[in-house]
Amino acid sequence: MTPKKQIRVLLIEDEEFDVLRVKRTLAPFAERIHIVDYLADGVAALDLLKAAPRCCDVVIMDFQIAGGLMGENLVRGIKEIDPSLQIIVITKMTVNVTDFEFANGLLKAGAFWYCTKYPVDMENFIYQPTDFVMSVFNAYEKGELERSRVRSEKKIDKNISDILTQKRIIGVSQATSSLLGQIEKYSARDVNILITGDSGTGKELIANNIHYKGTRKLENFVPINCGSIPADLIESELFGYVKGAFTGAYAEKMGLFELAHNGTIFLDEVAELPPAAQVKLLRVIQEGEVEKIGRQKKIVIDVRIIAATNKDLKREVAEKRFREDLYYRLSVVPIHVLPLKERREDIPELINYYLAEYCRDMNRVKPVMSPDALAMLCSYDWPGNVRELKNVVQRLLFNDERTCSAVTILNALGVVAIESSPDQNQLGQLFQRDSTLPLKQAEKIFREKYLLFVRNHSHSDADAAQKLNVAPSNYSRMIRELGLK
Repeated sequence: MTPKKQIRVLLIEDEEFDVLRVKRTLAPFAERIHIVDYLADGVAALDLLKAAPRCCDVVIMDFQIAGGLMGENLVRGIKEIDPSLQIIVITKMTVNVTDFEFANGLLKAGAFWYCTKYPVDMENFIYQPTDFVMSVFNAYEKGELERSRVRSEKKIDKNISDILTQKRIIGVSQATSSLLGQIEKYSARDVNILITGDSGTGKELIANNIHYKGTRKLENFVPINCGSIPADLIESELFGYVKGAFTGAYAEKMGLFELAHNGTIFLDEVAELPPAAQVKLLRVIQEGEVEKIGRQKKIVIDVRIIAATNKDLKREVAEKRFREDLYYRLSVVPIHVLPLKERREDIPELINYYLAEYCRDMNRVKPVMSPDALAMLCSYDWPGNVRELKNVVQRLLFNDERTCSAVTILNALGVVAIESSPDQNQLGQLFQRDSTLPLKQAEKIFREKYLLFVRNHSHSDADAAQKLNVAPSNYSRMIRELGLK
């Protein structure tokens, strides 16, 4: 059996006979309680605790002490150094143990317990010695619980910090700076939020940031893609059901709203909700209650809703595909995310971030991005937004090249460079922002390279024409016009 830890006590007392009385009172418990030091001055006590904040587990102090710092002010000073340190106050100011005003002042200052020195055997023991000794044990246990709580909170804060680091929003554009400001502001306000924007712009990433920066960060974040669940199952997924509610309901199922109780539920692609689910969702928002399938009694929930969609919900409302009242309930605070092509300043930052991240995961050296290659990526319109950019960065690393050239970028973007072409840089010219070509010239370059590529990878001209989905005669004409015959 592990021996119990000895309780270290710091005694702050300026009268020698009171020091002796405390020692005599604690003497029968010397194996568990040890007075490590005693001081006769409140200022000296604070200096000691600042120099060695873990020198003791419990402080026993006289209310009236020498040195000018005493009473509630001394209690507050000790708690400022170590909030988990428990303080027992002994005093001869009153023998009235029901002096609630005096006791309340001490407790507000941060004291754990207080007792009077007198009356009874004032030469030998502190008044009510049994209560006094028990208060030392209890103060120690409370201090241990406080320190354990602080350690747990630090671990939780570290975990949340790690989550936010992994889900960091990257960008230096004005649009991204404004978005980060909105997240900081809205995360502290417990209101429903509607995030709109094209696919791949990071709407779920924004929802995560709002949740983990907000007051519900210690509770569940529950994401659901409303468009990925069949219409006949969406209600049971969101709200759950009881055993026997329908054929196949062999056990009770907790709905996602129940799972998110006190936390956040993220309804991605909310515009895909069928009409029946929209009605029930509206009632959940209005009443704060879930109607579980097969259950008569409603379940009270407290959930923050963050919804997202890539559709124009106002148009969906106008065309009667989405309830207007639900739209206003969800869109208490709207956030719109711009597509990547409208915040091109973020592209280099994103590329650098994902290159570093994937290289770290793959344990390989980060490749160098040539100026032409970076310019090409910054000029590209990114129809798939950040999701597409991440995929392209991964493709770049699969080539295992030390330097990413314009040709490497074309391959990663799905535009294949021609190995047999003597002038591979011509395709790169199509994506130079500062030296754009006339449309006809750009079309000629692309048609030439692409037709040559298809012909070099076909068994015959007929096979090439079939791959291009053009008539053989038209294929022959295009080849002649480009001088490739």
